[in-house]
Amino acid sequence: MSLYLDTSLLVAVLTQETETARLQTWLGAQDPEALAISPWVVTEFSSALALKLRAGQIAPAHRAAALAAFTRLVADSLTMLPVAAEAFRTAARFTDQAGLGLRAGDALHLAVCAGAGATLCTLDRRLAAAGPAVGVATLVP
Repeated sequence: MSLYLDTSLLVAVLTQETETARLQTWLGAQDPEALAISPWVVTEFSSALALKLRAGQIAPAHRAAALAAFTRLVADSLTMLPVAAEAFRTAARFTDQAGLGLRAGDALHLAVCAGAGATLCTLDRRLAAAGPAVGVATLVP
C-alpha cells in the first residue's frame, strides 16, 4: 500500500507544532518504500514555510533548516508521484462537487492519490472526509 503524505503532515513533522513528536514517531515507523508525495507537495511545503515565516511563527534559520530536512527526506525516503494533465482534470471534477468544499490544491492531492491508488495521509480533517466521497482512502495519523 502506498501512503501519500500531504503538506499538512510534513509541515507538522518538520517544524515545531504540538503534534510534531508524535508524527515524527509515526512517520519513522512507516516503510519508506511505501511513502510518496507529488511535486505539488514540494510547492505547498515551501509556501507553508513562507507563511509561517511572515506570520512570525518561525525564524529564518528554522525555515532554512526545515527546507533542508524536507529536501533530504524527499531524496532519501519518498517516491515522487507524477502530476499528469489528467490529474488536473480529475481535480476539477472533484472541486465540481461543491458539497465537499475542496480547494483546488486539496483536490489535486486527491486526484494524484486516485491515479496512483494511494492512501492520502493528512492532518486536514475536511480533506480526509472528502477522500472517501471521491474514492480515495484517507488516514489521519
